[in-house]
Amino acid sequence: MKTKIETETLSVLQNQSRRSFLAKSTTAGLSSLLAGLPVAWTGGAYADDSPERADVNLGIIALTDCSSIIIGHEKGHFKKFGINSTVTKGASWAAIRDSLSNGDLQATHMLLGMPIASTMGLGGAPKKPMVVPFLLNRNGQAISLKKELKGKVADDPKALKPFVDEAKAAGKPMTFAMTFPPGTHAMWIRYYLAAGGIHPGDAGGAGADVSLITIPPPQMVANMKVGQMDGFCVGEPWNARTISDDIGFTSITTQAIWKDHPEKVCAFTEEFADKNPKTVKAILKGLHEASVWLDKMENREEQAKIVSAPTYINCPPETILGRLQGKYDMGDGRKFKDPDYMIFSDRNCNYPQAKYGKWWLTQLRRWGFTEGAPDYEAVTKQVMRSDIYEQAMKEIGYVHGGASAASETFFDGSVFDPAGDMEAYAASFAIKSIKG
Repeated sequence: MKTKIETETLSVLQNQSRRSFLAKSTTAGLSSLLAGLPVAWTGGAYADDSPERADVNLGIIALTDCSSIIIGHEKGHFKKFGINSTVTKGASWAAIRDSLSNGDLQATHMLLGMPIASTMGLGGAPKKPMVVPFLLNRNGQAISLKKELKGKVADDPKALKPFVDEAKAAGKPMTFAMTFPPGTHAMWIRYYLAAGGIHPGDAGGAGADVSLITIPPPQMVANMKVGQMDGFCVGEPWNARTISDDIGFTSITTQAIWKDHPEKVCAFTEEFADKNPKTVKAILKGLHEASVWLDKMENREEQAKIVSAPTYINCPPETILGRLQGKYDMGDGRKFKDPDYMIFSDRNCNYPQAKYGKWWLTQLRRWGFTEGAPDYEAVTKQVMRSDIYEQAMKEIGYVHGGASAASETFFDGSVFDPAGDMEAYAASFAIKSIKG
């Protein structure tokens, strides 16, 4: 017979044992459940990987290659990763650069050469470090000439040289336009002219056989129409529009100059990227999904309809669509299906290759944008941020193609070796304006 005290003591011990057993059982059960969950899941909720800044304003210029930003916005790819996107169309590349620099834009569609030039303070731009963690597209630009040259010049710039020489001798040099001095279109038109024995001049225009001017992309066709220029380099759809408006024809596509060349990028200021790493990665994830969607050929008709809107490109969708599908009517009788049309994701398109930064620096050096040799390695490492791209893709389980050290071959036979001597390469061209 137990006393009252013994009975109460036994009851307490039994309750403690029961609670201990339940606690252990619960812990074991939770451990079993947690074993099947992602490592970010902690204590009933995911660890906070949401963007530091949800509201993001992304800039574009009215060109087909801004499509991944538009599609990311219109189809909710940015929203999926916590980004409340706004898309703002800029009037010119200089305006876009300034809006990114002053914080009105947090990310933007940009010519590859622009973040490099801004980081170095070249071309009259204030020095503002920028980074490129994502290439938006490759291929898809072109060089157009006025219709008076139709049948006289096709895709060989050497055929253009007699007309350039004649105009220069008469004191009225031919005029060619690009969209921004250190940008992609400037380098394509410079490369094209120089391959034909025509000097485009240095960064300030000295030594030129022609006049090289800056015109915003949507204004190219109107300026050609009123006789302001003899040719230009720009992205689509403005080359196709030149043909549909019977103003000129396409001499050569940029992918014919350099197959799978880099073109536009998604750029951020270095300061913003450092302060908002989750926001940047969220944007890249949305861009990736949009880019994959864009490279499904069955989606390109819908793409053309979406991006053709007045708030975006403001051009008939049928003018945009043909070249997106690789259907090239050059406007002078040449018609063909180009397998190297504009791509947004395929062939490791989006990886910010270091070798592209190095090549750009050789061309800035070649044309006198720099006084003395730039620090090819340091500038490339600062701007071309493959580390950010790799982190973002790892988080969504996408296996990219990685860095490439393969040489690149151009239409004039020149070969760029990214492991070679950059100064020697820049100096290897017959036509150049190296300073210092």
